[in-house]
Amino acid sequence: MSESSVKKSPAYRRFTSADIAAAHGLSLAVRWPHRADDWRFMFDAGTGFVAEDNGNVIGTALCWKFGTDRGTLGLVIVSPDEQGRGIGRKLMELVLEELGSRVTFLHATVAGKPLYEKLGFVTCGGLTQHQGTLASIAAVAPPAGEQLRAATPADTAKLIELASQASGFDRSATIPALLDFAQGVVLERDGEVLGFSLFRPFGRGYAIGPVVALHSSDDQRARALISHWLAQHEGDFVRIDVPGDAGIHDWLSGLGMSRVDSVEKMVRNASADLREAAPDTTWRAYGIVNQAMA
Repeated sequence: MSESSVKKSPAYRRFTSADIAAAHGLSLAVRWPHRADDWRFMFDAGTGFVAEDNGNVIGTALCWKFGTDRGTLGLVIVSPDEQGRGIGRKLMELVLEELGSRVTFLHATVAGKPLYEKLGFVTCGGLTQHQGTLASIAAVAPPAGEQLRAATPADTAKLIELASQASGFDRSATIPALLDFAQGVVLERDGEVLGFSLFRPFGRGYAIGPVVALHSSDDQRARALISHWLAQHEGDFVRIDVPGDAGIHDWLSGLGMSRVDSVEKMVRNASADLREAAPDTTWRAYGIVNQAMA
């Protein structure tokens, strides 16, 4: 093999805002739906690294810190033409070094799972992506005595509290950032907030999430919070990522929100008790922010 045919190792450096366009191009190359604005939101909330070859970005990985002891990682992409060179592993090592001893979560594709297992991640749950372009549907009514209303700035602190309890992550920065461009609806009874959902532009259309509600056996609150948006967006493409233990998968499929993908939730640096425990037994997450930020 000639010296000229051997590729040099790529350079690795911090992800900057100037890399968003190139990162968006990478996600298009692997058929991910993210818009440049979706990348910008996630980069502004976290940090990350790129692999660069001759000035071209050929790989990315981002991570997010929540509070003092939790983190997530995602947007791990390597150009299809550059795979098999160990780039994905090196990028993972960089974000894991950034996160340190934090309990760290990710959502793993089938292709990525073997690498994540080698890096110390174990399965702790699952996630199903539902999406579709819907015909007209009727909104589900909330339980008797409860009402839906538009979220206002005065609700922000409560939404942070509920989102943090349901996810197990400190959402004090995430929720205000989402509310800069998302719409919100709150479910309440006699002035007490019992749940909320956010709706925002994403990818090919829109995304619903997070969705948090006081748990009940019939999941009526979650169905009311989700169908509120679906009923208003006939003909629009809508996506929601739903934790595997939420009881609404069949209901969503019946509405035309097809199950298009399932991924495993994995964790690192967590005890067995933490891996197996739900973040909260009272407040249930029925839709997440996104698969990267969980």
